[in-house]
Amino acid sequence: MWIRRVLAVAVFVSAVIHLEQWIVVFRHTAVVGPAMLLNFGGGVVIAGLLLFWHHWATLALAALFGAATLGAFLTAVTVGLFGVHEHWTGWEIFTAAGVEIVAIVVGITGLLAERRRSQAVSRQG
Repeated sequence: MWIRRVLAVAVFVSAVIHLEQWIVVFRHTAVVGPAMLLNFGGGVVIAGLLLFWHHWATLALAALFGAATLGAFLTAVTVGLFGVHEHWTGWEIFTAAGVEIVAIVVGITGLLAERRRSQAVSRQG
């Protein structure tokens, strides 16, 4: 259960940071602005699912959310993303990257634990 709680917090923090960045920076940016809002909404939904729907798919969603979000940021930092060139500056950037890495690692860990648990149950049954 701790895995789901950690994942829910990580995904929710990333979502809130994206809402904050939309308000402060990207509100009027054509493609990235709406993407920030979608990220926020998706993160809130995934965080809720992690807490209230105990299915392996929620663990996968959290890991994929972290990977997609971090991947988009790394693209924006290196080659740019829809005309936006980000930089490694500000607490928001480092916090978001950190919780997205947590979402990836803990999500995959949770999936592996679920797999081991289901294999153990099938061997016993």
